[in-house]
Amino acid sequence: MDAGTGQDRHLAALDEALAAARLTHVVVTHNHSDHASGVIALARRDPALTFSKLPWPERDLRYSVGWSPVSDGAVVEAGDTMLEVVHTPGHAPDHICLWHAGSRTLFSGDLALLHTTVVVPASAGGDMTAYVASLERVLALEPARMLPAHGPVIESPGKLLRAYLRHRRAREVEILGRLADGPATVAYFASSIYEGLPEALVASATDGLLAHLIKLEREGRAARDGDMWSLTAAGRTI
Repeated sequence: MDAGTGQDRHLAALDEALAAARLTHVVVTHNHSDHASGVIALARRDPALTFSKLPWPERDLRYSVGWSPVSDGAVVEAGDTMLEVVHTPGHAPDHICLWHAGSRTLFSGDLALLHTTVVVPASAGGDMTAYVASLERVLALEPARMLPAHGPVIESPGKLLRAYLRHRRAREVEILGRLADGPATVAYFASSIYEGLPEALVASATDGLLAHLIKLEREGRAARDGDMWSLTAAGRTI
């Protein structure tokens, strides 16, 4: 699952993991470069390989492989077993997880990570409304463990997913509190909420706050006029 970046060390790690097995099919969880760009190197090594993902037309053309589309609920072969595609948008519109019902294991891509939160980039297809719904959907599956694309295995998925949902709700409350002080820009929220954040992380943090604000706007709790965001009457009562 996932193609990595195609760097030599990634290809070597793949060969080591496969051992004597032959790779025939790669399923990509979403079209971010750290997950999808490796398809070029893999296809170059073995032109017979096939690649599947849920379509994201605006980005899929960046890699010149023939994508086979999958959809929510589809079943894909994985060795001697089968995995179900679970569409979990939010981090990216095409994000999927793969569910093995027999072991209650979820191959979870970038849905959740053990020691940090996941960025929901509003300027690059991220959607906080969809992300929260995806967390709730996976929580309802009651997975026994999750295998993320980055970092260690998540052995207590329910605990982590509930913590993720609490974190997002707490961030909304914090944003609504800042809006109650008066209209402000996203940049202001980023500088006040993430005071002292390293410069390299400011852009992604700002993008994540924008995703929260767009969610609040859809719910009628925040409104924008140009670059300025303000609290609505509905936002004051929640």
